[in-house]
Amino acid sequence: MQFTPPADGSEDTGGPVYDPGAPRSVFVRTGRLDRFLYWRGYAIGWVFPVLIGLAGTVVEISTPDWFRASSWLVLVPGVAAALCSVRATAVLAALALATYGAITVSTSPMVSVWPVLVLLVVGSVLSILACAVRITHAAELLQMSVVADTTRRAVLRPFPPGLGGLEHAALYMPANSEARVGGDFYDIQPSPWGTRVLVGDVQGKGLEVVETAAALLGTFREAAYHERCLTTVASRLEIRLKRQVAYRLALGAEQDRDRFATAVMMCFPADEPNMVEIVNFGHEPPLLISPSGDTGPLPGAHGLPLGMSDVANLPPPMLRVPIPLGATLLLTTDGVTEARNEHDEFYPLRAEVVRAAARDPEARRPRGIVRFVRDGVLLHAHGHLEDDTTIFSVRRPRPDESPPWPYTAWPPEEAAEAAGAGGAAGGGAESEEGRPGEDDDG
Repeated sequence: MQFTPPADGSEDTGGPVYDPGAPRSVFVRTGRLDRFLYWRGYAIGWVFPVLIGLAGTVVEISTPDWFRASSWLVLVPGVAAALCSVRATAVLAALALATYGAITVSTSPMVSVWPVLVLLVVGSVLSILACAVRITHAAELLQMSVVADTTRRAVLRPFPPGLGGLEHAALYMPANSEARVGGDFYDIQPSPWGTRVLVGDVQGKGLEVVETAAALLGTFREAAYHERCLTTVASRLEIRLKRQVAYRLALGAEQDRDRFATAVMMCFPADEPNMVEIVNFGHEPPLLISPSGDTGPLPGAHGLPLGMSDVANLPPPMLRVPIPLGATLLLTTDGVTEARNEHDEFYPLRAEVVRAAARDPEARRPRGIVRFVRDGVLLHAHGHLEDDTTIFSVRRPRPDESPPWPYTAWPPEEAAEAAGAGGAAGGGAESEEGRPGEDDDG
């Protein structure tokens, strides 16, 4: 396994921060042996068993006959099986046998050579077989990793810089480094009425939560574009999760009966640069970082998590909150807030973000704050994440800023058509938020 450094990019255009596995490699001790097995792209794992064989040979020659250091040669095929290919293991096992034969012929051993010879032959055969099994399992794990990585890209799609006119940065770190996917989900969807953002976490673990997250994201990507009112998008998400649970129950998956998801959905209205609309489905509220460094949670009423409409069949509240121009919003899942250190203490996200934003202007931008939280969580938890972790940050540039990205959120003719359809559907009615044309039917 070869770890790659984070893709920083040549310009701070607000693009993604991952490869997701790469940031962990700086802190997690797993896989550190791999750096000693390659040099300039060439495999050098064979060096270690060769050194063991040379050490045994030198000690055997330079010590009295009663001290049989040649028995160390038994370790050569065993170590090679763990570090080398099948062919290299077979070659090293043959060299170990030849070396032992040469030592036996050139010296006058005081003990029988047959026990060590038999042990060396049997150990060589078993080592070659063990190496073949290891290589086969490694190939299977690599294939699983490729499939999981493809699944991750299908569920958590990469975003072009400046999607929807937002400067953004996102990082997903799975609790199991081999899985690469979990229940966390996020997305950005431009629409004629503004750019919609969704960040959430499906309760539970396993492939079924990935399927649920994919279903929610698919519904969000369609509804967030076509529906004018954010509460209508929220209702569509609730219905989609209930349908997904019913589908899973029909397949006999009783563990999905109480499945739910927490999430935060936001909209940056196209015509109001200092306003954000927010619907909170029982999730941690976003942290707002102003351009001056002031930090605090975004005010907003908490609704029930998605999938709990049976508890109280009430539409989730949607609030319109003014924010400073150019402010950054940070959203995380519970993998951040519930990361523990050796003293069983949670990671103090808010206190750390306040400190970072006050002293470092770069931490007031999406890419900088995502990097800071990533490093802080991994150091706090010593690289051991007990839950999937998502760090997501967005910022709408001030009107006087010239974004470095040439991205068009949607074709102008589609925007005009959708806006006309939305206005006709609204019929000029005044919504509860005071915006004309926003009825519950979108």
